[in-house]
Amino acid sequence: MNLLALDTSTESCSAAITLHGVLYQRQQMTQRGHSTLILGMLDELFKESGASIADMEALAFGRGPGSFTGVRIGVGVAQGIAFARELPVIPVSTLAAVAQAAYEQTKQQNIAVAMDARMDEIYAASFEVIDGMVSLLGEEMVCAAEAFHPVNSAQWLAAGNGWTVYSNALQTNFAKQLINLQADIFPQAATILKLAERLYQQGEFVSADKALPVYLRNDVAKKKAQQG
Repeated sequence: MNLLALDTSTESCSAAITLHGVLYQRQQMTQRGHSTLILGMLDELFKESGASIADMEALAFGRGPGSFTGVRIGVGVAQGIAFARELPVIPVSTLAAVAQAAYEQTKQQNIAVAMDARMDEIYAASFEVIDGMVSLLGEEMVCAAEAFHPVNSAQWLAAGNGWTVYSNALQTNFAKQLINLQADIFPQAATILKLAERLYQQGEFVSADKALPVYLRNDVAKKKAQQG
């Protein structure tokens, strides 16, 4: 299917489209300016592919967790485009995107994702691979690194920058069950596309007005929303 994806949830800002089975993508590391950058990326992708938004069948976005501002930008851009063209929207977990990328790099079947959430916490989740796609085990959570433990006795691949920032606590918790480390993986729109295709086939898409972010840290989200 022809699908557009974007992600602004972390310092890795990215966009991608698939058009008749061909992937086009852009990615850039940045600490700010995501809203301007992502729109420029989308323009570049459509020019490179010779396509337009009218050729897209659905839109996927990284729904979080991640930076509050970054996630909010991603939701806003996705909703704006989807409203204008009445496109179905596919919200995709950024933690699942990290896990999927880690699996594709290593072929390990169990992935423990920990992303730095600041404030001495991590965004964390555990995934297993089924038919080449990651599946969530338990729940996504925001917690202190000391609270993230293996969900079973399997051997685990560690993925995400939380494993660097909170290395001692996390490696202590996983101890001998840890078999590899891929700390430099961020959510990418190209990976979100792959997950979105499966979700779309399963009917897990929504209208633009129901495309909601996932912050996990609700108290911070509410406080910043009130300040805005």
